[in-house]
Amino acid sequence: MGDSICDRKTCSNDQGNNVPSEEPSLDSPKGSLVGYNSLNHLLQSNLSPSVYKAYCFNAESEMMRPPRIVRVALIQNSTVLPTTASFSEQKIAIMQKIKKIIETAGASGVNIVCLQEAWTMPFAFCTREKRWCEFAESIDGESTQLLKELAKKYNMVIISPILERDINHGETIWNTAVVIGNNGNIIGKHRKNHIPRVGDFNESTYYMEGNTGHPVFETSYGKIGVNICYGRHHPLNWLVFGLNGAEIVFNPSATVGELSEPMWPIEARNAAIANNYFVGAINRVGTEVFPNPFTSGDGKPQHADFGHFYGSSYFSAPDASSTPCLSRYEDGLIIADMDLNLCRQVKDKWGFRMTARYEMYAELLTNYLKPDFRPQVVTDPSLQKERSQ
Repeated sequence: MGDSICDRKTCSNDQGNNVPSEEPSLDSPKGSLVGYNSLNHLLQSNLSPSVYKAYCFNAESEMMRPPRIVRVALIQNSTVLPTTASFSEQKIAIMQKIKKIIETAGASGVNIVCLQEAWTMPFAFCTREKRWCEFAESIDGESTQLLKELAKKYNMVIISPILERDINHGETIWNTAVVIGNNGNIIGKHRKNHIPRVGDFNESTYYMEGNTGHPVFETSYGKIGVNICYGRHHPLNWLVFGLNGAEIVFNPSATVGELSEPMWPIEARNAAIANNYFVGAINRVGTEVFPNPFTSGDGKPQHADFGHFYGSSYFSAPDASSTPCLSRYEDGLIIADMDLNLCRQVKDKWGFRMTARYEMYAELLTNYLKPDFRPQVVTDPSLQKERSQ
């Protein structure tokens, strides 16, 4: 393992330099942790480099294969204009912001970059107001045309999660990731498999579960999958991307601190370990306030925002290593070099695929789907005797 080359914004020890201790600001920015812009920043500022370090994702040298090093990036961002601005102005402003960040990634030699969930718009799916459907676009719509140009210019694969309007099927709306190849071509798309119905996350008002399965896209730089947002809570969703041969799985998300932050640094890392691939976890950042207050049937008073999107995007590797996360409240670009040979090396070491009992799992799942399914529970005979008395 070498020193981290991840994002220069929050990882100030990326060249192995000592990080001086900093005092937290008394005038803490909104969303910060007592003045620090992330948990990692807090740790870096108060622990010695020997205790806290970030790492590159290297693999052992092999005799039969050369290294397969890919430079990968994640982008987290806030919206630009208030949600009361015209929709076209909001979208154009976000696209202009993202264009600049992608150009920075391109100038840094990035091969693959993934954007956050529904990056072209505010995350309005809490409101249940149908007017936000105006942000939906076809697979080859305005945002895709912009990214195709950038992908070709920088020889870069771009994953673009958007609100899709399926023109060929009754203008049905989907939560979709468009995969754009480094030649400026559309490789394919994946639609979100799992739709949340948790608190304010009433997304089924706008779109339902996807119908594209678990596609893995073979690109010039490796095989990639996209596990959109809520799918990260479903271990089998992660598993199938791995069974289909993914080497990197991206998890573009939009989630808030009160709901999921304790789980955030764990789930993607667990998925990387269990499935022998790299994971890039991306979350949007900021607090988006909407014109009309709403409720979600949970007894809480009406409110006009979802809560704070806490950013904290990061990478994890199949050997359990991970980068520091980005800020909780600032835009960010995190970049990591990863040797994809590590995926097979970890597979060979741990043998998870070899020791798995897929036939056993398949039988159970097949039976579980039947109306007459009964859980395999062995009850203590003494309990049965007590219940009969």
